[in-house]
Amino acid sequence: MDGTLAILFLLTGLIDMLVNHCDRGCVKPAMEIARHTMSAGSVIFEADSIGGEVYYRHDLPVSFGPFRPVVGLSVDNLGDVWIGAGAVNEFRMPSGPGFAELSFVPGWWMRSNDGPRLGYPVEFRSGIEAGAYRSSGERIGISLDHRSNGGLGHPTPNPGLETLLLRYAQ
Repeated sequence: MDGTLAILFLLTGLIDMLVNHCDRGCVKPAMEIARHTMSAGSVIFEADSIGGEVYYRHDLPVSFGPFRPVVGLSVDNLGDVWIGAGAVNEFRMPSGPGFAELSFVPGWWMRSNDGPRLGYPVEFRSGIEAGAYRSSGERIGISLDHRSNGGLGHPTPNPGLETLLLRYAQ
């Protein structure tokens, strides 16, 4: 996977901003309810599952147009740690509990002795999630995240890393 999810995040966010937010201020701050998201899933490196990961993300209690700031931390079973800050853009279905969400969260990759070599400590985490809200306001979803350094460490390699996660948020 390449930077497709990051580009999709940017394009859909800008279109959403123009269509749904510019009439009241394109990036005007709006108060939200803070959200805590926990996920767990499989880490995939060079087409092989290499273990599991847990990921905590805190969605801040404000949005700027369609963009909601987030901070996140993940740890895998090899001891690798990633920490980052970025934004998400959620799309709710007009009727029903369904949603889709795109994210872009730049962060810092701290490799353990056994972890995969990603080529550079700055890793951009972009993702796509689909799921449903429960009547209580909690949500459950499936997410595919991709981490890549975007070629920042050129000429070092940029193999990227994927995670397939089950997510729960409240």
